[in-house]
Amino acid sequence: MFEKIVQYRFLFEELVKRDFKQKYKRTVLGVGWSLLSPLLMLLVMRVMLVGFFGRSTPHYTTYLFSGTLIFSYFTESTKGGMRTLRGNSGIFSMVTIPKYMFLLSKNVQTLINFLLTLVIYFIMAVIDGVTLTWKVVYLIYPICCLALFNVGISMVLSALYIFFPDMQYLYDVFTRMLTYLSAIFYTIDRFTPTGQKLFLLNPIYLFIRYFRKIVIEATVPTIWFHLLMAADVAIALLMGCFMYKRYNTKFLYYV
Repeated sequence: MFEKIVQYRFLFEELVKRDFKQKYKRTVLGVGWSLLSPLLMLLVMRVMLVGFFGRSTPHYTTYLFSGTLIFSYFTESTKGGMRTLRGNSGIFSMVTIPKYMFLLSKNVQTLINFLLTLVIYFIMAVIDGVTLTWKVVYLIYPICCLALFNVGISMVLSALYIFFPDMQYLYDVFTRMLTYLSAIFYTIDRFTPTGQKLFLLNPIYLFIRYFRKIVIEATVPTIWFHLLMAADVAIALLMGCFMYKRYNTKFLYYV
C-alpha cells in the first residue's frame, strides 16, 4: 500500500487538495468553519447539559469538548470515507488506479481538520482552568490510532455502500446510538463496575477516555489500555483490507 502511495504521490496530493477545497467551496469563512463548527456545537451542548451533568464534573467544558471532538472526527471521517468509492466511480472506472487512494485522501483531509480543531481544544482547556502538562505528547498515540481506525472502518463502509446504498441511513442510526454509548456528556461513575467495563468494548470511548485522562487528569493510561486500543485498530484495518481485497474486482459492476 505504501509503495502505491509513493508511486501515485502526485495524484494522492491532488486528491487531498480537491477534498479540502470541496469541503469549503463557496463558503465565506472557508477553513474557519473547521474551528467555528466544533465551538458552536460545544457552546450549545454546554448550555443544554451543564445543569444535568456538569455540576459534579470537574472541568466539564473540557470533558465535553473531549468527547465531541473525538466523536465528530470519527463520524466526519467515516461518513465521508463511506461515499468515496461511489463518488469517484467515474474516475476509477476509466483509469486503473488503487481505489483506496480516494479513501485515504478523504481521511487525510479530515485529519487536517481535526488537527486544526485540536489547537482550539487546548486553548479552551486552558481557559477552563486545566493545567496542561508534558504528558500531552502521549496524545500522539491515540491520534495515530484513531486515524488508522477511521481508515479501516471507512474501507468497510465504502465497500458495503457499493453493494447496499441503504447503508448510509443505517449508519446514521448507528452513529446516533453510538453518541449515547460513548459517555460524551455524562460520566460512567453511576454505573456498576461491570457496566463500566462494558464501555471499554466501545473503541470510540477508549479514544475519548484517553484524551480525558491525559488532559484533565494528567495521567497516562495503563499498558493494557494501549494494547486494547491497538487491537481495535488492527481489527478495523484487517476487516477493511479484507473487504477491498475480496471485492475489488466486483466494485465496477455496482457503481
